[in-house]
Amino acid sequence: MAASGSDKPVTLAAIAGAHGVTGEVRLKLFGEGVEALKAFRAFNDSRLTVLKLREDGKGGAVVRFAEVTDRNAAEALRGTLLTVPRSSLPPLAEGEYYHADLIGLECISTAGHLLGTCIAVENYGAGDVLEIRRPDVDGKPGKTFMVPMRSEAVPEWGETILVEAAYADQ
Repeated sequence: MAASGSDKPVTLAAIAGAHGVTGEVRLKLFGEGVEALKAFRAFNDSRLTVLKLREDGKGGAVVRFAEVTDRNAAEALRGTLLTVPRSSLPPLAEGEYYHADLIGLECISTAGHLLGTCIAVENYGAGDVLEIRRPDVDGKPGKTFMVPMRSEAVPEWGETILVEAAYADQ
């Protein structure tokens, strides 16, 4: 089940720093690689326009933006997140999801109990893992726990995330 779409900004990469002296920047990619990023010509509400984009040979990318003309301007962008509207992303196949669609959703156990809110989707190499923050207690932030994003642990997602009760008792 796919999560409902909205037009919130989705982060695809972050600027890691300057590359050379002519204004190019290095990118840390959060998506499916450079080819997926090439589908977009502008980022951050068209404030950054791509002139040239290539792989860096290290799992990242190097990009030249029209608005960045020297190393100082490139270095000033370090840490900037590159976003696009959610509506500009390709449609998903059944069973696929964008991390941005899951973050912020309420998590409910299969027994019907509110577990908390999905605050992050991590991947440590063996697949995606949801980080869920339990509700606040006495003004203190709720504790977090993690659930693997596999069908036996998360049978459904959409307007909420349904978590198998056995995974919720952490």
